[in-house]
Order: sequence, then C-alpha cells, then structure tokens
Amino acid sequence: MQDALSQTFSALADPTRRAMLARLSQGEANVSDLAEPFLDEMSLPAITKHLQVLEKAGLITKTRKAQWRSCKINGDGLKDAADWMEQYRVFWEASFDRLDAYLKTVTAQKPPKGEENA
Repeated sequence: MQDALSQTFSALADPTRRAMLARLSQGEANVSDLAEPFLDEMSLPAITKHLQVLEKAGLITKTRKAQWRSCKINGDGLKDAADWMEQYRVFWEASFDRLDAYLKTVTAQKPPKGEENA
C-alpha cells in the first residue's frame, strides 16, 4: 500500500500522464479527447489504465454524463506534492544565496586574470 504522495509522484513519473494533466489544465475533457493524441502509440485500454492511475492518485476526477465520461484536474492532489516540494525549494534557494555571497567575496579578493603582475 502506497501513501498518497508516493502515488502522486508515481503517476507524475509517466510522460503520457503528464501530457494528459497538461491538457486537463486547460479545462475539462472527455476520455476520447484525452486519448486522441496517443491512439497511434497505444491502445484505448492502455489509455484507460493511465487515467485510472491519475484518478487513484487523486490528480483527476471522472464524471459520467450519459455515455460521456468527462475528466477534470483535481488541484488538491497537485497541491500536496507542491507543498512537499516547497520545503526543498526553500533549502535550495538558501544554498544558492550562500553560494552567491561566497563567490562575491572570492571574486572581490582576486584581481582579474592577466592583471596579477601589473
């Protein structure tokens, strides 16, 4: 049994599923619209499986209206992943700030190349 965050990152690891999410970020779409760009490369059952992975990870919701199955993006699933990554963004920004400060002190102490003996 995977935790929700692991399911999210596992779902996002596949380029087909990321492309489907990118399409859904523009608005709701039915399954056939989502499948259309991939039909040359994979079967409809494979596409359905991708959608099931996204749904199980909480990244999309599917609704049924008569014979149409519509999908839309679920921002809550993505928010959990973004929140988890945020702590690392803060860490890396602080690390880059420290590196920038260090490089400024090093370059300020050294004369430009070629001017050492002038």
